[in-house]
Amino acid sequence: MRSLLPALLFGATAGLMSGCTGSFSPGYYWQAANGQFELWRRARPLDEVAADPQTEAVLRDRLTLAREIRDWASHELALPDNGSYRYYADLQRRFVVWNVFATEPLSVKPRQSCFPVAGCVSYRGFFAEADARAHADALASEGLDVHVSGVPAYSTLGWFDDPLLNTFIHYPETELVRLIVHELAHQLLYVRDDTEFNESFASAVEEEGVRRWLARPGKAALRPAFDRAQAMRQDFAELVTRYRGALGDLYAGDQDDEAKRRGKADLLAALGREYILVRDSRWAGFRGYDRWFAQDINNATLASVGLYTAARPAFTRLIDSSPDLPAAWATLRALAALPKDERRARLNLPPHTDTP
Repeated sequence: MRSLLPALLFGATAGLMSGCTGSFSPGYYWQAANGQFELWRRARPLDEVAADPQTEAVLRDRLTLAREIRDWASHELALPDNGSYRYYADLQRRFVVWNVFATEPLSVKPRQSCFPVAGCVSYRGFFAEADARAHADALASEGLDVHVSGVPAYSTLGWFDDPLLNTFIHYPETELVRLIVHELAHQLLYVRDDTEFNESFASAVEEEGVRRWLARPGKAALRPAFDRAQAMRQDFAELVTRYRGALGDLYAGDQDDEAKRRGKADLLAALGREYILVRDSRWAGFRGYDRWFAQDINNATLASVGLYTAARPAFTRLIDSSPDLPAAWATLRALAALPKDERRARLNLPPHTDTP
């Protein structure tokens, strides 16, 4: 599983630049701008890092691989060819940002945070974990379900050059392909206030990217591990999505709130038990998801997982039916300009609703 959903904190930085604060305090915009500037301060050109005698050989090799992936993505996938991922920054921490998700205690719909450029997203991001935890505590004190998720990468949507980061540079090769392609896809096409469109599109592009990367000479040996990881990723997403749906049905029912709270506890307990069965049988004891399930699982935790990628098959069909990728991107740009319900109809998706 990736640390899902790239944090579009550029929206917060842009809000500071434009003087628009909305429902956010000036301190929130300050931390966003300060964090972004710190990232830029640490970024160094790849050639400079490679030539530095203090650079470890392992990191030098990973940067060489990342440069190859980045160049290939523009040439093979017709993704933006710019300065992104041609720099490297060591932030000396595990994640670049932390996202805070929040829901009502009897709802699986996440609260929205809206920004001047990025539009509305289902979380609020912070460059410091302590700030994210403090915000989560404040929301929890209101009685909300909250979840804090560390994120290894985010996109400024092509407005600035996003660097490679220590938070993901040592990912397995196919995961590095996924991440770089996903983030460049956001630079290629981004629609305000339609997270499902954006994330489903980027997810379809990353899958096409990995498929083509594995078809390259000398890459066949990577496929078994990738296929296994992909199958477990899909199992996990299906499991969480199914229980999130069951909770949504429970909350929409006619029972009183106390009965819904009991049902919620029963469903979350059942989710944990079913995970153990999947882990110990289908996954042959693989424990890579144990840390996720060791959290305090609640509505917000479930809302953080793959909430807006249900439309991915529609994008995959469009890509597969296009004569080439530039033609697919042109079709999608035209769709992006349409009203939300019209573009959903063109993709053979059901009409948009406010309930995830």
